[in-house]
Amino acid sequence: MSEDRLPDDPLIDPFFAAGPQWMVRRTALVAGGGQNTDLPGVGYAICMLLAEHGARVAVLDRDKDAAARTVERITAIGGEAIPVIADITSDRACADAVAETVSTLGRLDTLVHTIAVGDRAGVFEVTPERFDELMDTNFKSAWQITRHAVPVLPRGSSIVTISSVGARYRGPGMVYCVAKAALENFTEGAATTLGPQGIRVNCVQVGAIYGAFARRGGMPDDMREPRRQGTSLKTEGNSWDIAYAALFLLSDRARWVSGHILTVEGGPPHRFPVGPPITSVP
Repeated sequence: MSEDRLPDDPLIDPFFAAGPQWMVRRTALVAGGGQNTDLPGVGYAICMLLAEHGARVAVLDRDKDAAARTVERITAIGGEAIPVIADITSDRACADAVAETVSTLGRLDTLVHTIAVGDRAGVFEVTPERFDELMDTNFKSAWQITRHAVPVLPRGSSIVTISSVGARYRGPGMVYCVAKAALENFTEGAATTLGPQGIRVNCVQVGAIYGAFARRGGMPDDMREPRRQGTSLKTEGNSWDIAYAALFLLSDRARWVSGHILTVEGGPPHRFPVGPPITSVP
């Protein structure tokens, strides 16, 4: 919420009269927002939540059918969305995607980057070509789309990147983890750089959720239970859990949060034996 919209009385909740929708009058570009499986992807879920909360959404995906599915879902709930078809590993495509969004929707003040390629190959097991491909998709594309968006983002804009708990994985090294660590460093650096312009930049670090990304990566069903047991809450997360975290960071409710890496993983994994449950307080 901009300073000129804050109530004069500091004892009044500034959002008391803001209404139930958090993104009204906002225009969002979501990279990786298409839907191409029977499970929701993180980008798709974010697109839907932004639309439900009043934002107009540019659904960016290189798969035109996947983008069209998300746009169709948003339209069906009464929202406004357009497909933007681009492969943002291309710098020129990033520039064109931003220009198309502004030209069609009139402005851009919310940017989300969710695009990722999972690969368990070690840092010394890939060819230079595959190393570049993984870095370009998981990290460089975020830098490219952001640098083209910055000139058109007004004060009060917000940016969210999507990382992984793999960013803090210490070995054996995987290129995917290296790329996500770079993405988080970029997020924090961009927040410092863009802060004076009134642009917030944050990141959601994704835990072991089950959704479209896991399905496409070929994760076997028998892995779901060990992953669930590895969380403190002993529950399985999904793309909607990530989307709600992103919604908060993108909204004015997080107007004083920038440069933050928000981990969404069902609680820290247990590294020590779990103690007995607390049944009473002495």
